[in-house]
Amino acid sequence: MGMLTIGAFAKACRLSPKALRLYDELELLRPARVDPETGYRYYAVEQLEQARLVAWLRRLGMPLARIRLVCALDGPAAGREVRAYWARVEAETATRRDLAAFLVDHLTGTSSQKDTAMWELRYAALSDTGLVRPANQDTAYAGARVLAVADGFGSAGAHASTAAVEALKILDRETLPAGSVLNMLDDAVRGATRAVRDAAAADKEAGTTLTAMLWTGSQLALVHIGDSRAYLLRDGELFRITHDHTLVQSMVDEGRLTVEEAAAHPQRALLLKGLTGDGAAPSPDLRLQDALPGDRYLLCSDGLSRVLTDADIERTLVSVPDPEEATRTLVARANDAGGPDNVSCVVADVVEAGHSRRL
Repeated sequence: MGMLTIGAFAKACRLSPKALRLYDELELLRPARVDPETGYRYYAVEQLEQARLVAWLRRLGMPLARIRLVCALDGPAAGREVRAYWARVEAETATRRDLAAFLVDHLTGTSSQKDTAMWELRYAALSDTGLVRPANQDTAYAGARVLAVADGFGSAGAHASTAAVEALKILDRETLPAGSVLNMLDDAVRGATRAVRDAAAADKEAGTTLTAMLWTGSQLALVHIGDSRAYLLRDGELFRITHDHTLVQSMVDEGRLTVEEAAAHPQRALLLKGLTGDGAAPSPDLRLQDALPGDRYLLCSDGLSRVLTDADIERTLVSVPDPEEATRTLVARANDAGGPDNVSCVVADVVEAGHSRRL
């Protein structure tokens, strides 16, 4: 078996020695031999094919955890996994394209929006203490324009989550100037940050997550901080449209944990971002989501997403057409699974005008 030094192997497969050392630590691409005295790594010529595959997948931007999965599959299955990954990338690129088009319209004073005067939201919100926690620190809200879920933590968590949502509810009553919805939402989050700081003044470690959407009549502007989630059900298929701001999610993204390991990790609730009493202003995720008639949106706290799988959530959203009944069913199923945490959810459907019902 021919052997190559790490330098020669790096040059042959177009991966840097630094990357090779990382992939060794992650058990993604282990060297064939390590010198016991010097610790120097040697690779077999036969490993070049796998190394080149890793390099190609990294050029695609694929996360290391998914590369590990692709490398463990045979050719046809690996090809299907790459196809599925690229379909998701194209969908995300389409979202950024829509945002770019929106900004072009805004900056040039033109408008390419279609006539959506006949669309509106049919919605419901529900929050429950669950079966274990002594009090409910969640807040859920659904209005004609604003949908929001906040999950408080710390001694002043209930006050923090309420303050964050109250700061956004004002948008339900404001006129939305054309072309500035993201700026309005960003300003509202700044207001929520100040409100949380005031509400949690006695406990700087207390705070809240915040996942909210603002309806414009044709789009939903999304703001997201923390590990509450937003989902889209479109044509019977469920998509998660937020990314958890947690330590374990960052470790999954880096390939240091599998999804299964993350679910059981003792620090799975440790947030990297949140609105807290220390007054620091985190950078939220902001995006525009094009809406279509028949779309169904779910916002939920982790009291739901941690005990129900995405498949469980999808089945409920598909099978229960009424938003109010859907929220009750989701909360009941979380409690049936043990109800270890407060659970909150908002369900909103994009419907023709005149069919909406405020609940």
